[in-house]
Amino acid sequence: MAFRRHDRNRGRRDDGVRRNERIRVPKVRVVDENGEQLGVLDTRRALELAMEKGLDLVEVAANADPPVCKIMDFGKFKYQQKKKLQEAKKKQTVIQIKEVKFRPKTDDHDYQTKLKHICRFLEGGDRCKVTVFFRGREIVHKDRGLMVLERVVEDTKDIAKMESRPASEGRTMTMMLAPVKKAQAPKAKPAEQAETEE
Repeated sequence: MAFRRHDRNRGRRDDGVRRNERIRVPKVRVVDENGEQLGVLDTRRALELAMEKGLDLVEVAANADPPVCKIMDFGKFKYQQKKKLQEAKKKQTVIQIKEVKFRPKTDDHDYQTKLKHICRFLEGGDRCKVTVFFRGREIVHKDRGLMVLERVVEDTKDIAKMESRPASEGRTMTMMLAPVKKAQAPKAKPAEQAETEE
């Protein structure tokens, strides 16, 4: 009578990693829980070794010949993988693209308000898409839209650089601004500071 271990993961969705009875090849190269090579063994023998230790036999390199399997606690392994992914996400910096829309006839006060928004986005490290939207017969006066975009570039030249030049698409004219990375001034040495204070 064949000894069969209860598969804790039966009925759960498949995560793409073969383990325990799901490993169908006749022979596997086995690495134990301490990272030591046990050599090429029959899959059944490798599974028995894993069961004796109360651990899982997990296929880690399916494309090798023979496939490489490791004896490990699969639940702990999945937990550590999940933690690594969370740490990687924390270290990622997500740069968003914010959009500010103008009209060719935007009043000065509205322009200043929208300019403050653009400055806030750029100082926050986000890229900003500046769009001029034309309605009706305004499309004939694209030069006015271009003047608005040039004014924005001039007013934000200290904190932004133009990433893409103004381009016209249908009833809109757009350009992209990116924040300028500020160069840090080198710190003076303590001896130099003492001399300047005297």
